[in-house]
Amino acid sequence: MVRVGIVGLPNAGKSTLFNALTRASAEVANYPFTTIEPNVGVVAVPDKRLQNLGRLIKPKKLTPTTMEFVDIAGLVRGASRGEGLGNRFLGHIREVDAIVHVVRCFPDLNVSHVSGSFDPIEDLEVIEFELILADLETVEKRLEKTIRMQKGGNVRYKEEALLLERFKDGLEQGKPGREVLLSDEDRLAVRDLFLLTMKPVIYVANIGENEIEGGSDNVTAIRERILTRGHNVPVVSISAKLESELTELDSKDAAEFLKELGLQSLALDRIILASYKALDLVTFYTTKGDETRAWTVKTGTPAPQAAGVIHSDMEQGFIKAEVIDYESLMSVGSLADARDKGLVRLEGRDYPVQDGDVILFRFSEPLKK
Repeated sequence: MVRVGIVGLPNAGKSTLFNALTRASAEVANYPFTTIEPNVGVVAVPDKRLQNLGRLIKPKKLTPTTMEFVDIAGLVRGASRGEGLGNRFLGHIREVDAIVHVVRCFPDLNVSHVSGSFDPIEDLEVIEFELILADLETVEKRLEKTIRMQKGGNVRYKEEALLLERFKDGLEQGKPGREVLLSDEDRLAVRDLFLLTMKPVIYVANIGENEIEGGSDNVTAIRERILTRGHNVPVVSISAKLESELTELDSKDAAEFLKELGLQSLALDRIILASYKALDLVTFYTTKGDETRAWTVKTGTPAPQAAGVIHSDMEQGFIKAEVIDYESLMSVGSLADARDKGLVRLEGRDYPVQDGDVILFRFSEPLKK
């Protein structure tokens, strides 16, 4: 299961957002470091296609794919040097696959600010800077080791040293790792360093309830700052407090409240889907017996490895995959009609699973000992 960490300064609204996303009850309070050990919750990925498949196939059970969200304690300036239990919290970030960076965009005298002043852009840059500094320390340590290993004459270490020097230069210029190493080959070369700024990031601008309809100048400033820096990352505007309150209502009352606000749906769904997209994931579906289910794999995953997500025996004994895309299935109306019309394809071991594929895996059962 993929893990997404929620980070930001203390009192930015991380735990409030976490509670809204997961329907959990993490402690929320007006003082720093309310969260020490990370809170963890599993969230179903919103999926209209799965609901439509359910109406078409009519299984007894519909099972969505899920993501795990982790509420990580607030970082502060100096976290990379251990300030505010920084080393411990940075370690928690290393364990996630992507980052949701919550930036407080609402002034409120009743909610204290860790730096004593309200400046969303500065808040955003404090977190970025600390993550860059932490990565710089990691890269410098590896570079020192690599330079020592070069003395043995191994060409691999020379190439690694050149890559790390380039990475170090980029970090020293204030660039996050994801903007320094752009090729898959380079990214793979540093994967074992678990670098913080190589992780995909989604910015969440936490606005006040009174700014939902009219918009927020602070959110506009964040988007402009990201564009001028050349960042290609999503910014989701949300009132975490309002969204948390809405999740406590029944679906009918929540829908009416959203309508009054002129909103189509909870912003929470946009955060989940933005995280899903940032991780370069696709969804495929299986329907067998009484269950139709959604599964998650990385883009480009070959069919046998996708089968292995369901069960390792299916990967080891993979024979072929019977595949139809979602749109074709919905247009025909049933799997039986799709087969009659020749729309179900047979795919082999090299087939990369596509987003929206409905798949029946054929595999040989392992021999019993």
